[in-house]
Amino acid sequence: MHIAHLLRDESLGLRPLWCEVAMLGREISGVTATDLADPARSVRPGELVLSGLLWWTPDDGPAKAERFVSALRTAGAAALLAGEKTHGGVPDDLVHACRRYAVPVAAVPAHVMFRTITDSVRLRRRGGPGGLPALPEPDRERLDRLLAEGADPAALLDAAFAHLGRPAAYLLTASGRTLAATTDAVRLPMDGAMDLPMDGTGVTVPVDVAGAGPYERLRLYLPEPADAPPRVLREIAAVLATWQRSGAGHRAATYEAASALGALLTGGAADPFALRAALLACGLPPQGPYEVITAAPDRWALAEAVARLRPGGAAVGALPDGTAFAVLAAESPTESPTESLAAIWPRIAACDPSRPQHAGTGPRADGPEDLNGALSQARYALASGRNAAPDTSFVTDAASFTGLAALLTGVPEEVRAAYSHTVLGPLLAADNASSAVLLQTLETFLARDGSWARAAEELHLHVNTVHYRIGRVEQITGRDLSRLDDRLDLRAALLCRVR
Repeated sequence: MHIAHLLRDESLGLRPLWCEVAMLGREISGVTATDLADPARSVRPGELVLSGLLWWTPDDGPAKAERFVSALRTAGAAALLAGEKTHGGVPDDLVHACRRYAVPVAAVPAHVMFRTITDSVRLRRRGGPGGLPALPEPDRERLDRLLAEGADPAALLDAAFAHLGRPAAYLLTASGRTLAATTDAVRLPMDGAMDLPMDGTGVTVPVDVAGAGPYERLRLYLPEPADAPPRVLREIAAVLATWQRSGAGHRAATYEAASALGALLTGGAADPFALRAALLACGLPPQGPYEVITAAPDRWALAEAVARLRPGGAAVGALPDGTAFAVLAAESPTESPTESLAAIWPRIAACDPSRPQHAGTGPRADGPEDLNGALSQARYALASGRNAAPDTSFVTDAASFTGLAALLTGVPEEVRAAYSHTVLGPLLAADNASSAVLLQTLETFLARDGSWARAAEELHLHVNTVHYRIGRVEQITGRDLSRLDDRLDLRAALLCRVR
């Protein structure tokens, strides 16, 4: 293993501070960690030295750093990896000393554990259990070239497993979607792929990327665990992690393009030419039809769902208020995304059980000019679902608003509460028994379509008593329950109560 291999491993996040090009090929014979002020006796030739810099303080000056690095040079250390956690960075005095004594030096980010680096070095230098070899160096160099060329993950899997005869290997998303597979691997069923790594018949290796959320996490999966030694699998997973990180720029660019489209759609009447350009920038056709989905709170949940529904035919971004949204190119004139989305949504939400995920869908947009209306309805459907069932992951379709009760769920809770208090007033006083009786009578009267007799029957009261109580309600609220508009106002106010 050479210094260059270590610095190219993006999973470690090492930051080179000084190293001449000729030194990149220096062989690493092992690794040791030390915080002795004089490390000469603990370092062997060719070793990589890890130090948390506990031996140094800002008051020490350059002399102490010179003695430390001089000892490394005398011992024949291959390079120094200096931790940034203790001092918030690597002292300039140490870097100057490394340059003077020709000892390559790199910074270790505060979040990277030395154990991670140690395991990485040993993984590259040694084989797995039973003497099985680690990933052969020619294969590793080929993988490095493929990464540099921007190869897709399927090509990386084929290259990584070439020396093992290309066994069936899969790169899976958190929800079980297959991102890539080796050439001859049998296609996995999408509905069951999420559970395959858990059924005990294969081996799964996480693709660790710092900062990846629950919907971004990938897994390397082999149905036959004997096909490759664990150390090789971990090294291949590290290669795939590098591929995932390298695509962050492209994902950010597509997200920004979609967000620009969202800003255009919510900014009033959009210029047709600007809207056409925004659609093309997102890779969407300039003519419809389109489907629109909104989601909260995690945009990555929506991105994963859309990748299942319409791979390569959708744009996912954020609206100016932060709401995630997606515009999909409709595949058929009659198909609605709601049913398909609702079918996969529980599997998507299961990736992060700690946070309920909601989605809202609007009507089909036949052309670009209809997108604003479809998006508005999808946003309202999302708000309705979050208000009606805040603790349950759910998909709400704007077409489900077929009654007043359903329609009002999309109104913000604060607005509903304010309206209810304004219309019902003292009837909502929880500590007033007579108000509670009047409120119950009003609810029953309206639920029985304003029938005095049916309301009296349900309440086990005389009809005159119902007349009296409704009269008191009219006095308190200032409404006339013989008028349809006032009945509707009071019915809406009852539905708007925040329980």
